[in-house]
Amino acid sequence: MQHVPVIQIDNVLIPLDIITERFCCDLDACKGECCVEGDAGAPVTLEEIGSIEESLDAVWNELGASAQAVIDKLGVAYTDEEGDLVTSIVGGKDCVFTCHENGCCLCALEKAFRAGKAKFCKPVSCALYPIRERTMSSGDVALHYHRWKVCEQARKKGKDLDLPLYKFLKEPLIQRFGTEWYEALEEAVNSIQDL
Repeated sequence: MQHVPVIQIDNVLIPLDIITERFCCDLDACKGECCVEGDAGAPVTLEEIGSIEESLDAVWNELGASAQAVIDKLGVAYTDEEGDLVTSIVGGKDCVFTCHENGCCLCALEKAFRAGKAKFCKPVSCALYPIRERTMSSGDVALHYHRWKVCEQARKKGKDLDLPLYKFLKEPLIQRFGTEWYEALEEAVNSIQDL
């Protein structure tokens, strides 16, 4: 297994590839495939599950009949094989909150939020993607960059724009860890030579 150098801000471990990798989502190219591929839903917290349940009325009509049936039977989330809480899925892959528009997969939760119909946007794990996090036994949070072929065009667009992954995800990182944490990350990046 390849070792990736890591920096630490507070109790968060950040591998350097999150700083050096260039990345910018390209929905026109990928069509939102990350919401419909994979074998589990998006990681969620108990607090987020409550917020999602409060948003159900606002998104219900955007959801397909299969998604509605899954939610009626199993709820908005479940515990996956690894013991993580994740959004419920349809057919073993699609998040129940996917909706389709002009050939693109969108998030019904985010769509309702942007339209002013709901107070909750989407799980922070979705906003942070392709960064994933894991809480370690020490209590530290380890971030990791999930490389997936689905995001090949996002890497190309990020290179074209010279946009580092951590800058592309500035707002979600602030949402998750706070402004002071992000500013400390920027200071750490500025102190690293030759990136």
